[in-house]
Amino acid sequence: MLKNLSILYISLAGNTRSFVTDLQDYASNQHATDPALPTINLTEISDATPLKTETEPFYAFVPTYLDGGNGIDNGVKELMTNSLGEYIDYGQNAQLCYGVIGSGNRNFNEQYCLTAKRYADQFDVPFIANYELRGNSKDVARIYTLLVANAQQHA
Repeated sequence: MLKNLSILYISLAGNTRSFVTDLQDYASNQHATDPALPTINLTEISDATPLKTETEPFYAFVPTYLDGGNGIDNGVKELMTNSLGEYIDYGQNAQLCYGVIGSGNRNFNEQYCLTAKRYADQFDVPFIANYELRGNSKDVARIYTLLVANAQQHA
């Protein structure tokens, strides 16, 4: 039985924080109905977060912010989310990452969730899901179900 799921995230405009907080609330409600379902622990990563070795598996939630290049054929310059990537890359943390969930603005076409896809490739973990901006209640339920199913495969 899964007790809880850990999420590491970075939030710059507040969208990711809003989404993972909604996800945490949803998980608590699901757990209250069915104690076999896990709750969610949140850890926000920022430039001020000291690097440390994680001891429990986690999921990474990352928005996409790019500055320069289109990320496809003429390069990419990551903007502002580097501290999460550096945190995952620290020590053996990447080995505990079960997968990456991305967010962004669909108006950015091919760049939509590009940072999360790049993290998934870099750390050799699955790109599990995506949602736009702050997401909605359907996204919260869908992603919670995907996280639980993925974690159960690792159990």
